[in-house]
Amino acid sequence: MSLLLPSSTIVPDLKFVSLFKRIMNKTKLNNLKASLAANNFKKVITDQESALKLLSEKKWHNGFVCIRCNSTNYCRGKSSYSRRCTRCKKVESATANTIFHRCKIPINSAMEIAYLVCNVYDISSYEISRQLDIRHMTCYGFQKKVLNCMDGKSEEDLLQNILEQVQGEVSRL
Repeated sequence: MSLLLPSSTIVPDLKFVSLFKRIMNKTKLNNLKASLAANNFKKVITDQESALKLLSEKKWHNGFVCIRCNSTNYCRGKSSYSRRCTRCKKVESATANTIFHRCKIPINSAMEIAYLVCNVYDISSYEISRQLDIRHMTCYGFQKKVLNCMDGKSEEDLLQNILEQVQGEVSRL
């Protein structure tokens, strides 16, 4: 916003300039926090294998219980970190019945999005997209899913447990 003077000189409105500078500083600070959080997360969860391991540990920390028949006996499933009920033969992956179920992006990237959304105040899906080099709408969709879990619209205690575990490991670094 500017004021036109008779000599056609443009003078910036000082209130607008100071507001713009504050917004830009806040955005830069938020981007820096997101970058640091992403780097810390990548030190703890390095690949899909470590993400699946953490997810399965947290999901079945009280022991395996089959969804179909409530049996507690299981054997290893075909895919990594999946379990197969020995009574009804139902195979359950580590991501089944969690926020990460049917996720189109790698599990470690999905966990990183969840970590950023929970630890960086007011991060935009554009910034997440830039940080992780994933399409914006993919980041937006998963960010919305995480925010719904945080707001209590979805009963997802597992996500909270996983993020607390990662936060604890990040703080030890």
